[in-house]
Amino acid sequence: MSISGKVDPVVRPVAATDIAEALVEGLRDFQALPLYGLCFGALYAGGGIAIMLCLTAFGMVYLVYPLAAGFALIGPFVAIGLYEVSRRRERGEPVSFGAIWSAIRARSEIGWMAFVTLFVFVIWMYQVRLLIALLLGLHASFSSLQEFMTVVLTTNEGLLFLAIGNAVGAALSLILFSLTVVSFPLLLDREVDFVTAMVTSVRAVVTSPLPMIGWAAVIVMLLIVSALPYFLGLVVTLPVLGHATWHLYRRLVVPVS
Repeated sequence: MSISGKVDPVVRPVAATDIAEALVEGLRDFQALPLYGLCFGALYAGGGIAIMLCLTAFGMVYLVYPLAAGFALIGPFVAIGLYEVSRRRERGEPVSFGAIWSAIRARSEIGWMAFVTLFVFVIWMYQVRLLIALLLGLHASFSSLQEFMTVVLTTNEGLLFLAIGNAVGAALSLILFSLTVVSFPLLLDREVDFVTAMVTSVRAVVTSPLPMIGWAAVIVMLLIVSALPYFLGLVVTLPVLGHATWHLYRRLVVPVS
C-alpha cells in the first residue's frame, strides 16, 4: 500500500528488446510531433549554454566538464513535457503547449520530484568543487578548460580527481536514475504521491537490473556525447530519449484495469 492508502502500482520485468522497442517508439513520437520535442530539447540545451556562459564569465570554466557530465541528472525533470506529449498521443488526445502545462500543474507531487532531482544535481556540482579544492588546491584556478584538462590528465592529483569524481558521479547517477526513471511518468499518469512514485521506480530497476542499468548507461552516454558540441546535440537527443522513457514506463508498470 502507498502512503495515501491506495494500492501500489504493479511492476513487471522487461528485457533488452523492450528497451530497443521503446527507443523506436520514442523516435516515432518525435517524428510525429517534432515541434514539441525540438522546443523542449532547445530549452534543455539553452539552459546548459546559459550555465556554461555564466561559469566562463565568473572564471570557473573548469566546471564546464563536470556540468556536461552532471547535466544528464536533470534530464528526467526537463523531459516531463515530452512524457505528456507521448501520453496524449497514445490516448488520441489533442496536444498543445497549454494542455501540457495544465497537466503538469495539476500534479502537485511533480514539484517534489523536481526538488529531489535538482537537489542531487546541486550535490554533484558541490562535490566536484570540493574534490578540486582537496586534490588540486584550495584556491585552484584555471584560465581555460584546456589548462584544466591538462592538469587532470597529466598529474597524479588530477587522475585521482578524475577517478573519484567519476565514481561519485556514477553512484549519484544510478541513485537518481533509480528514483526517477518511472517516477515522473507515473506521476503524470496516475494520482499517486511522490514517495510511492520513487519506491515504484526503484522496484522497477530492482526487478530488471541488467536491462535498466543498460538503459541508464545509454541515456548517460548519449546525453554526455550530445552535450559536448556546446549542448546542441541535446536538441534532438533529449526528445527521443524522453519519448522512449514514456514507452518504457508503459512496459514496466502494469496499466490500471
